[in-house]
Amino acid sequence: VQLQASGGGLVQAGGSLRLSCAASGRTFSTYHMAWFRQAPGKEREFVASISMRAGGTYYAESVKGRFSISRDNAKNTVYLQMNSLKPEDTAVYYCAANRVSGATIPRSYDYWGQGTQVTVSS
Repeated sequence: VQLQASGGGLVQAGGSLRLSCAASGRTFSTYHMAWFRQAPGKEREFVASISMRAGGTYYAESVKGRFSISRDNAKNTVYLQMNSLKPEDTAVYYCAANRVSGATIPRSYDYWGQGTQVTVSS
């Protein structure tokens, strides 16, 4: 599966953005999907994941209550709605796909999008 992330940009603290990740192929619904992020000089970290039929979602503690992950299998797309953004949310955001539900470490994911930059100004 090929992934294409979009929707990043520059936003003020407290603002919102919605990221999208479009997948190619007809097997999107058989993959669990996730968002990771990587800030300069830091390791890539887990943000949120959603099971293949959207029955389960998982969030990093740092984004719980502010971010929401969802998917539309008919459109082969996964979303990340980000509200109440903080400067520490600034990073390149990546979408990823695998066959293991609830995985939170990058090496568990088989496919990656190219990343989209999110910058939150204070």
